[in-house]
Amino acid sequence: MSTIADTAAPGTLPTAAAPSEKASTKAWIAVIAGLIGAFMAILNIQITNASLLDIEGGIGTGVDNGAWISTSYLIGEIVVIPLTDYFSRVFSFRRYILANAILFPIFSAACAFAHDLGSMIVLRGLQGVAGGVLIPMAFTMILTRLPKAQQPFGLALFALSVTFAPAIGPTIGGYLTENYGWQSIFFVNTPPSMVMVVALYFTLEKKQMQLSLLKEGDWAGIITMAIGLSALQTVLEEGNKDDWFQSPLIVKLALVATVFLTAFVIIELKVEKPLVQLRLLRQRNFGVGVLVNVLVGVALFGTVYILPQYLGQVQRYNAEQIGFVLAWTGLPQLLIIPLVPTLMKRFDARYVGFVGISIFAVSCFMNTTLSLDSAGDQFFVPNIVRAIGQALVLTPITVITTAGIAPSEAAAASGLSNMLRNLGGAVGTATLATVLTKREQFHSNIIGQSVTLSRDEVRDRIGDLTQHFLTHGVTDAAVAQHKAIAVIGATVHRQALILGFSDTFAVIGTVLALAAIALLFTRKIQLGGAGAGGAH
Repeated sequence: MSTIADTAAPGTLPTAAAPSEKASTKAWIAVIAGLIGAFMAILNIQITNASLLDIEGGIGTGVDNGAWISTSYLIGEIVVIPLTDYFSRVFSFRRYILANAILFPIFSAACAFAHDLGSMIVLRGLQGVAGGVLIPMAFTMILTRLPKAQQPFGLALFALSVTFAPAIGPTIGGYLTENYGWQSIFFVNTPPSMVMVVALYFTLEKKQMQLSLLKEGDWAGIITMAIGLSALQTVLEEGNKDDWFQSPLIVKLALVATVFLTAFVIIELKVEKPLVQLRLLRQRNFGVGVLVNVLVGVALFGTVYILPQYLGQVQRYNAEQIGFVLAWTGLPQLLIIPLVPTLMKRFDARYVGFVGISIFAVSCFMNTTLSLDSAGDQFFVPNIVRAIGQALVLTPITVITTAGIAPSEAAAASGLSNMLRNLGGAVGTATLATVLTKREQFHSNIIGQSVTLSRDEVRDRIGDLTQHFLTHGVTDAAVAQHKAIAVIGATVHRQALILGFSDTFAVIGTVLALAAIALLFTRKIQLGGAGAGGAH
């Protein structure tokens, strides 16, 4: 086993091994255990998506408020991710990751016993806080415990967590909900978490806590960031429902988010020991790579949000059926992602990432011609194409982004990159929800202008439907005619909704096209490994 000196902040992690070394079995066990945690944490962002209606019914809340079940978790994650580097130095890396690895399944299981929306929001938020810690810590272990030559494979495994987990989350959630009840989805974290805790306990080195660092903490940055991000996430969640700035609450929260996030950025650029190393964004590959990561985050979260919405609202699929459609976005990635590091040895990582993002974009454009006949079977090919694209995306982007990042900056870079990707997903989801609403209204108006009583085919259709209702139990001709008009109205709404979903997929495809172009502006890297001066 290689023993490596710690050149990062005292009490954090050992730095990466020399290029000629190979990681020990102990190091790989620790890394894989950390990846299990990251996978479960990311999985739980989306695991409730296909089951929201069932959970809403179980805790007795309305459809409009049920989205907070997912949002509260995401707020917890986004706020805690950039804090992870600091607290892992204060309490020691080992203690901090073990504590959160234990708390994560406990808070998760507690969600199954939530009796109302308020308790569910609090417990999901706490689950998100514990889970959010596990994501950057897994990323940091890859960059600090693996030698340069093995880091691309470790980053490929991390990419598998980031792309496969959201795709398979609704599948697992939907299957468990339909067969065992919605409460069962909150117990799925327990067995993997037990394995993770045992593995980390025996493989991570013990370090002394440095409680004195609490006095040096960037508390102004912590407070402004927590308030600003929480307000921003609430604006994103509630904005579309409340017609954005027509709501006084949204206006106030937007002002709070603007003031506190602006103050946060100013503080981080001026203090000697900032909470978030925003200066890292000045590095070309890191800055451009993070931008690409954010845009890809919009697409990753957006597709997993929009497709279940379409299948549920238009095709009336249940949770399990939605899950099985989405499964084909995830399963092929298990086969492809482990091969990506080998591919990057033969081709420039920028071009591998460009091709992957382009394929991902093509899969979205394939869904821009939706019709009433577009159901589960029609999504098979686009989902396979999407899986291939996603498999080729995250590993090259991560390798390019972390090229030139010193081991001592790995934790800070991990927190910033992962926070912004998740924030990009949150902004993207809110934006796509608004696009869907506005485009559905647009198409409804356009179609409605053509469906008028002045047209013979419309009058004929109303007559046929009226006669249908009269022959099927409706005795009043006026009531039958009213029902006929309602059916036509519902048909117009459904067609407009389908066209709105088509437009939304086009927006995601365009965002990915921009990401692909942006990736080409990074510097070429030498693939000795990520995390050490590979860009030139």
